[in-house]
Amino acid sequence: MKTLTITTATLLTLPALALLGTAPAHAGDDDRVRTGSCSGSATWKIKAGPDDGRLEVGAEVDSNRTGQTWHWTLRHDGTVVDRGRSVTGGRSGSFDVERRTANAGGTDTFTFRAVHRATGQVCVARVSR
Repeated sequence: MKTLTITTATLLTLPALALLGTAPAHAGDDDRVRTGSCSGSATWKIKAGPDDGRLEVGAEVDSNRTGQTWHWTLRHDGTVVDRGRSVTGGRSGSFDVERRTANAGGTDTFTFRAVHRATGQVCVARVSR
């Protein structure tokens, strides 16, 4: 009976844990973090939070393959803040971009778009704070 109770409790808990993965995460008290999947097998993560009166935004793409070149654009409330090219590296086959920008007041929305041109894979990450 004890085994049946433990198994039933575990089975009832698993769907709830899966839902937690889709909820927004918070890195710090004021940081907002979002995660998601790209159009292929890569994943993305974006976070935004206050930093000495400004806003810091960081984005990461993890493709699990080193040596891939990705072209990316970072926008703040629709305006291009920066763009560039990054190559995945490290054991995880990822790259990250961090930038600081003025706090526009009100709700700030950051959009990070990365494209791996060789495969056509696209990542679009968005966070508001």
